[in-house]
Amino acid sequence: MPAAVTLFLCGDVMTGRGIDQILPHPGAPQLYEAYSQSALDYVDLAERASGPLERPVGFTYIWGDALAELDRRTPDVRIINLETAVTCSDTAWPGKGVHYRMHPENVPCLTSARIDCCVLANNHVLDWGRGGLHDTLHALRGAGLHTAGAGATLDEAQAPAIIALPGGGRVLVYGYAMASSGVPDEWAATRPRPGVAFLSDLSPQRVDEIAQHVRDTSKAGDVVVFSIHWGGNWNYPVSPDERAFAHALIDHAGVHIVHGHSSHHVRGVEIYRSRPIVYGCGDFLNDYEGIRGYESYRPDLSLMYFPTMDSVSGALLAFSAVPMRMHHFRVERASAADGAAVSRILARESARLGTRVDRQTDGSVLLHVRD
Repeated sequence: MPAAVTLFLCGDVMTGRGIDQILPHPGAPQLYEAYSQSALDYVDLAERASGPLERPVGFTYIWGDALAELDRRTPDVRIINLETAVTCSDTAWPGKGVHYRMHPENVPCLTSARIDCCVLANNHVLDWGRGGLHDTLHALRGAGLHTAGAGATLDEAQAPAIIALPGGGRVLVYGYAMASSGVPDEWAATRPRPGVAFLSDLSPQRVDEIAQHVRDTSKAGDVVVFSIHWGGNWNYPVSPDERAFAHALIDHAGVHIVHGHSSHHVRGVEIYRSRPIVYGCGDFLNDYEGIRGYESYRPDLSLMYFPTMDSVSGALLAFSAVPMRMHHFRVERASAADGAAVSRILARESARLGTRVDRQTDGSVLLHVRD
């Protein structure tokens, strides 16, 4: 069993809508938004902002410079929050303002980056109904990708993705979502109904339920990741309830890493009892290029998170992150100025949680592992 396990974590990966339209197998572009009826409108916005886009692009195009960074760091497990349905369904969820979908034949854009686990507990996986969720699970699992946080039943939605490591050991990924991130209550999986693993609140009772799931499925030596879609799109502060819940997951539920997402920008990181809590990873890939209104948050900037865990003790051994920028519908290495900007945001917000962040000479950032 490997003593040290390195993970790659990132925030929302939105391969639907405009991005789907530039991939080799674009789906129907029809949308039902108040301001757009075609996914091609988002391609046009990006081209007006940054110049013409080649169409179609290859499956690896969207990952850009992230692929070289992944090859250099060789993480043992790669985990993303996949914020789109993978379906050709035309049954849009009624009353919902935004619907993401990617054509199932574009799934190689995920396997080309050797993604291990797609977390599906988010506010877009059922955009095209329960039939769209069925298609999503079928397409991802058929491509050999693990999923967490959604399923055909409650038990399936709450079950962890179990990723075996070469040489022994496992990484378990549990996915959950909350209404605060825009998930409708009706999306909650039940015993007979497909849906997402839904958290109705952040109470001690919910912690106890999660602790029981972890006890039932984990064993000594497992690295346990709790991935949660929570909070609004534009929000830096960590609420007392969020912080208490994350601490309780570590104290009482056997969780080693809390992987938070939903915010469109980077939030702070806390190291609590030698366990990392990423409160909001920010968007990693989306089709928002050219949309104005929240520039001060720098939503175009993101981080590739690389925590290294001791599989025996569950403690954090090292934690670095690499600044990236979304441009032309792909992930690029951030410039020196952009890297400094996102590093300042991470350092400022993490300092409020007691975590020190230092920028390195190669442009990456190092999070101090002692809390």
